[in-house]
Amino acid sequence: MTGSTSRRARLRIAGLLTLVLALFTAFSVSPAAAQTRSAGPAAFCATQLGLVPNFGVLSPIAAGARGDTRASEPSTGTPDEAPASGKSGPRFRVTIPTYFHVISPDGVTANVSNKAIQAQMRALNAGYSGALGGAQTGFSFALVSVDRSVNEKWFNATPGGADEYKMKRALHQGAANALNIYSATAGAYLGWAYFPSQYHARPEIDGIIIDWESMPGTSSAYAGQFDLGGTVTHETGHWLGLYHTFQGACDAHGDHVADTPAEGTPTSGCPVGKDTCTDPGLDPIHNFMDYSFDECYTQFTEGQAERMQDQYLAYRAG
Repeated sequence: MTGSTSRRARLRIAGLLTLVLALFTAFSVSPAAAQTRSAGPAAFCATQLGLVPNFGVLSPIAAGARGDTRASEPSTGTPDEAPASGKSGPRFRVTIPTYFHVISPDGVTANVSNKAIQAQMRALNAGYSGALGGAQTGFSFALVSVDRSVNEKWFNATPGGADEYKMKRALHQGAANALNIYSATAGAYLGWAYFPSQYHARPEIDGIIIDWESMPGTSSAYAGQFDLGGTVTHETGHWLGLYHTFQGACDAHGDHVADTPAEGTPTSGCPVGKDTCTDPGLDPIHNFMDYSFDECYTQFTEGQAERMQDQYLAYRAG
């Protein structure tokens, strides 16, 4: 068994263990807790792979389990909706200061190079500039600094866990408008992020955590799937207030963006012609907020750009 194959096997086992724990948690609650969870999607959520635990008001939203798909995410609290600002639109331009935190368990493993970080930044800017064929979102990202930490617990931090909080309290830089990217294992996921409206409650844990092997040129673990830097672009979309394109499945409200076609299920791979809802339009498999392979990603929509701008102006602008 090769190292890559062995790693994927371990990751699938980890995913199954996570699901078993979630199911145990879901069916081992008191009647009162069960009533609370049944109150609505913000209290408890089920994904296509089973029930998953909610991490509360500050719960992260993650870009899926590793392996063959981005699917299976922790539940997330509903972000506050930002009112129309009147300042969003085609003329909107903001440069986001970006701080990159490289976490390694031993100083060698996952100690990604500056070259890889620069490649990741180019991928991020390409997605938000419209250079790949989508909307010009008005956002660009400028790398301010790179720091490196050797800490095995931080490297294996999980969503909502104590080690995540300790790491971010120690390393987080900048204010609400600053993007902090932490490269580590990302637990059982490719990455996770916090919504803009969550910043005011716990600013020190803002930012995104990504699997270092999803960065361009760092590893062959996700070759042909998640190795072109799309995870950072996807998670930054959450950081700027976007839902997944399949949010609410075929529900009329969906992702609260009018120009993303309704989508009943997350996408795996790049299945041209996928159409899971009766509403007009094929599934948006090329959208950065779906779960497609990186090579399938090409776009944000004009509506998504406007939503990100309004969320930024409401919760992140100085």
